[in-house]
Amino acid sequence: MTAKSNKIKEPEKEKKEKLISIKVDGRLASSTKKVLGGEAITAGTFKFFPFLLFIAFLAFIYIANNYYAENKVRDINHLHKELKELRYEYITSKSELMDLGKQSRIAGRLSNKGIKESREPVKTLKIPSDK
Repeated sequence: MTAKSNKIKEPEKEKKEKLISIKVDGRLASSTKKVLGGEAITAGTFKFFPFLLFIAFLAFIYIANNYYAENKVRDINHLHKELKELRYEYITSKSELMDLGKQSRIAGRLSNKGIKESREPVKTLKIPSDK
């Protein structure tokens, strides 16, 4: 009889293990059903609703701040490029003006109009001081 009882008891243990796994799966299934059905949301989250609104507000502020910062970075990069171009234009204009202000350039432009450069040195006048 002991051999039969041993054989009968072993399948019962397997059935209990199967039942335990089914119960665990049953809890999982029931909790999934509650979440998907909306029972979990209606039952417990109303007390957390102000907190969820606060978190959503912070997320909105974070996204808006990131967007604002990226726009500022783009504007700064654009202004740096514009400043670099203006600096190059300034340097070019300054060198052209210095070139046009040379005595030889001025003499060349005035010779076309009939004005000639003086070959005599400048005469200086000395004024006596009354001391």
